[in-house]
Order: sequence, then structure tokens, then C-alpha cells
Amino acid sequence: MNHKDLDVWKKAVDFVTFVYQGTQKFPDNEKFGLTSQLRRAAVSIAANISEGAARSSDTEFIQFLYISLGSSSEVETLLIISNNLKFLDDKNYNLMNETMTDLKKMILGLIKYLKNKTHKETISH
Repeated sequence: MNHKDLDVWKKAVDFVTFVYQGTQKFPDNEKFGLTSQLRRAAVSIAANISEGAARSSDTEFIQFLYISLGSSSEVETLLIISNNLKFLDDKNYNLMNETMTDLKKMILGLIKYLKNKTHKETISH
């Protein structure tokens, strides 16, 4: 499976761009703190999807999708903290949070699809 063909990967890459743009106005003293952590976690979502898609089995892919899901939850927490500290205004926070919710649903949907596919292949053999 080529990760570049996956809508979830495309959305995750677009989300990284959104996060980078949204964190440009964070305070300079957060450059190595919240800004860096939020960016790394967002990148991790897309990176783990692509790395998992390159693996030799759906089971391995699923493991990487779960890592991606963990990074998604990390991003959600970091977004809440950023909003609480007023580094993100409510409009950008809401947009990013909605995008993250959609992305998590897509990752979970892909996990479910791959698990069903793996289950069906096991039964047919």
C-alpha cells in the first residue's frame, strides 16, 4: 500500500502545515518547548502512517497506526494547553481540534478496515 494514495496520510500532512502556521506566533521562549513538541507530535502522525504503510504486513501497519493515534492524542492535549495559555485563539484552536478529531476517525477507520481484511484472510486460509 502506498502511503501517498491514502486520504488519511494526505490529511495528516496538511495538518502538519496547519500546525506549523498556527505555531508561528507562539512566544519565542516556547520555541524549544510547546512549539517544538506540538510540531513533532503532528509530524509523527503522518510519519507513522507512511512508515506503517511501507511494512510487509497489515499487522505491522496497524501497530504504526496505533502509534499515530497516540501522537494524535498528544496533539489534542498540546492544543488544549496552547489554547489555555492563549497561544492559540479560539478560532484556530477549534479548527485544529476539529481537524484532529476527523483525522483520528480516519485512522481508526483504517485500523478497522485492516483488521477486518486480516481477519478475512486468516479465515480463507
